[in-house]
Amino acid sequence: MTVKPTRRFFVRDIEILCSIGIYDHERAHKQRVIVNIEVVLDPDSEPTSDAILEGLDYDMIRDGVIELATERHYDLQETLARALFDKMLSLPTVIEASVLTAKPDIYDNCREAAYQLSNITR
Repeated sequence: MTVKPTRRFFVRDIEILCSIGIYDHERAHKQRVIVNIEVVLDPDSEPTSDAILEGLDYDMIRDGVIELATERHYDLQETLARALFDKMLSLPTVIEASVLTAKPDIYDNCREAAYQLSNITR
């Protein structure tokens, strides 16, 4: 019997300048946001050849993140993360996803303020 492995893609540390935040100074200037994505792919859809058409093109992950994060203003990281999460789940063969958004420049005395949304069951 052939074992079907768990299949995952990670696209890490996507740095984006986006309009996010509730305060006037946040609305006045775009902020750096770092996005980390993990997606779990359907084990039954593993490519059987070396053809790109059989796999998930991870450009779709990166480009989807950039497009959503820069298309409008987000008051909350939670709202941005939800939009990204829903986008990831809409991609072909994706069955679970985890999205982490982080604002690295928000405080001087910590690395980041981050939010994660996930339905990945390990």
